[in-house]
Amino acid sequence: MEWVNQFAPQTRVGPGSTVLFGRFSGTVGRVNSERVDIAVIGAGPAGAATAIRAARAGARVVVFEKGAHGRDKVCGDGLTPRAVGALDELKIPLDDAHYIKGLRMIAGKQVRELDWPTTDRFPNHGAVWPRRRLDAALMDAASEAGAELVYETEATPVIENGRVTGVSTDGRTVEADLTVVAAGAQGAVARMLGAERIPDEPFGLAIRTYAATPRHADAHLEACLSLKDENGTAIPGYGWMFPAGDGTVNIGVGALSTMKGFKKLNLNTLLESYRHLVRDDWDLGPNLERPRAWRLPMSTQRRHGPGWVAIGDAAGLVNPMNGEGIDYGLESGMLAADLFLDLPATAPARYDELVGERFDGFLRTGRRFSFLIGHPWILKPGLRLSVSTDAIANITLAVMGNLVDNTTPGAAGRVMTLADKALGLADPILRKTRAAA
Repeated sequence: MEWVNQFAPQTRVGPGSTVLFGRFSGTVGRVNSERVDIAVIGAGPAGAATAIRAARAGARVVVFEKGAHGRDKVCGDGLTPRAVGALDELKIPLDDAHYIKGLRMIAGKQVRELDWPTTDRFPNHGAVWPRRRLDAALMDAASEAGAELVYETEATPVIENGRVTGVSTDGRTVEADLTVVAAGAQGAVARMLGAERIPDEPFGLAIRTYAATPRHADAHLEACLSLKDENGTAIPGYGWMFPAGDGTVNIGVGALSTMKGFKKLNLNTLLESYRHLVRDDWDLGPNLERPRAWRLPMSTQRRHGPGWVAIGDAAGLVNPMNGEGIDYGLESGMLAADLFLDLPATAPARYDELVGERFDGFLRTGRRFSFLIGHPWILKPGLRLSVSTDAIANITLAVMGNLVDNTTPGAAGRVMTLADKALGLADPILRKTRAAA
């Protein structure tokens, strides 16, 4: 294979010759070579983003996905403006997605319908794109960029003297200068690398299905912030309606682990209760498939090490206040590729540093906030406050839309900075008095 570095003089070489152009090295003509620049474990949005970015720049990339091409992922569908911005940067056309102009937030009898803000950072619209179609589009783009995608194959890191040197499968070992872990926060890969969830930090559980509705073309996502379980206990979480524009709506509910009685929470019962609440307004038909649940990681013990980085869910990059992580997955995947392309040797450490600068403050605040709203006597007035005025609702909108990070200007950025400091002081007390699970 021949590497081409746009910043270095190009030289013609014969098959089998080794070329070294600037940062990259490879072997011409060895199509089946078992050495690559980047090996990716997982072909979801995060892993595919890495593959697209790196392969388009000329790096040799292989991606191992344990599912089949076009497999469904029980997560998401709703794309924030931040996610749409990342897809635009990757040049992924959204012709197959349903346009969303904003968010409708419901807390008790209070309803606020707001459009996504116009900023110089993100587009002023989101989308709904079922994961089976979104992921297929990203996988196809990675293949078109030149990455090798291997489906229905589980890969694990190869560790030599404390360094990840590549990946192995049942019948194949691939050496790589960088291994990118995009396989979520659970399972064998996370255990091998010490990248599991931090036990004392919160996590979420969610469940969703699809139903037919004449309102499938609604231009707003809907979030009901005032959920209750079968015992009438207020739940830190929300119910959602994501109109897909194809005759259906994605309906689901999610809850945080900080609530009292979390271990006894029945997600199917909670979903049915929420379904009953919205059934008439949305004129819902029967469920189109069996409801499916999943866990939402919101922390990780490690997100990098010698020869490897973790991205997306595997790096705990999930907003504790809405369970969303597709946009963070896309951004972290591109960042990992960019840093490797710039300087492979320092990419893991630089990645950890830059991800921390961009996201850690906001995500830390969200985790601390989840302990706060785990107390029903705090949650109930807090929900009423969150949509009480347009000004406050716009801050809630920014948080729910993943529009907040270390560079966010205006009221939302100031509020999150103050909240981070205040909740930091209160954190020991919040953890000590957390609601019993």
